[in-house]
Amino acid sequence: MKKVFLLFGLFVMVASSAMAQRFAYIDTKYILDKLPEYTKAQSLLDNQAAQWQKEIDTKSEQLDKMYSKYDAESFLLTNDLKKQREDEIIKAENEIQDLQKKRFGFEGDLFTKRKELIQPIQDKVFDAVQKIAEQRAYDFIFDKASGGATMLYTNPKYDVSEEVIKKLGL
Repeated sequence: MKKVFLLFGLFVMVASSAMAQRFAYIDTKYILDKLPEYTKAQSLLDNQAAQWQKEIDTKSEQLDKMYSKYDAESFLLTNDLKKQREDEIIKAENEIQDLQKKRFGFEGDLFTKRKELIQPIQDKVFDAVQKIAEQRAYDFIFDKASGGATMLYTNPKYDVSEEVIKKLGL
């Protein structure tokens, strides 16, 4: 009987501590869409991306013309001229690929520009989230806009990373 009482007491204690944790969620997409500076920054970013895409499209059209011209004239060209034209086409293809990577690749111009324009606005939102979490004593705040369980704020007292490292013998 004493064991049952102890087990019940332990269960109540664990359940009450679990209920004591406070959760909240936000929708960062909704919040950002309401911020005029975000919509302005996003518009600037979209315009810049469109300009860069136009630049790439122009070069691609020039490459298509080079291909067409080569196809039309290839039977008249000597082997040396064919090789020269093929090398020019390959060079133009490589330039387009490099330009695409430079503009739109990982850590390319678009990434850098987005970081420059959007990051300060996101930081402002995250600072507000942290202040609200501290004022209202939330332990966790999730972002529903990310489609997963992205945590924007966590109370450090619930971090058990060091315990996991110890458990792994590290």
